[in-house]
Amino acid sequence: MNADEAVLLDDTLVNCLEARLGELLRAGRANTLNLEGRFEISRISASLSGQLRSAPRAILMAGMPGAGKTTLARAFEQAGMVRLCPDEEMFRRYGHYGRDFPRGQFRVREAPVLKEIALELQEHLAAGRDVVVDHGFWTPEERGQWAASAMEAGGSPVLVYLPVPHEVRWERIRERNARALIDANSIEFSEEDLQRFAGRFHPPTADEQHIVYDGDPSAVLDLVGLRR
Repeated sequence: MNADEAVLLDDTLVNCLEARLGELLRAGRANTLNLEGRFEISRISASLSGQLRSAPRAILMAGMPGAGKTTLARAFEQAGMVRLCPDEEMFRRYGHYGRDFPRGQFRVREAPVLKEIALELQEHLAAGRDVVVDHGFWTPEERGQWAASAMEAGGSPVLVYLPVPHEVRWERIRERNARALIDANSIEFSEEDLQRFAGRFHPPTADEQHIVYDGDPSAVLDLVGLRR
């Protein structure tokens, strides 16, 4: 290939990227742009500006209390990711759930914490850092919102589903309850609480691309290209 052919090829690629970017932006104005399209905009923009690189990963988890989210998140952290944990920030600000503040206020107090964590997630991703959010996202809507936030910052969201039977989760929670006063990751729950939560949790379906966690952190690390 001579120099003229290389220039022609480059111009053709740029024209294709610009045309695709125009389509996506028009879809955005018409409110018909999906999450993948929003991510594609950031990738094309980076490519056209000469800044194309591997997108930093944002690990999101779908799992109920006792499913092993913190254990897995800490494995990601040991592999070099930034770990963000809303429960730890809640404990730092408000203390013990049910003793230092009423149980009925948890969601109200958690809402601004989650907003701040989401902004922090975007800041890390924009800086090129991989992030794991140590939190259980219970609904497709919530997972979609956080995935969109990650994409807007140039990140690539990866959803990990932690399916664990009630009996196993309750046994873990029973052991954790003894540490609830001193451990931010050991929020105290009763078995009735867990059973009630189960009615509000919506596991990922085939419509949500996800990785299923089998209890072995190294397997998930391998799947996302990380090594401890």
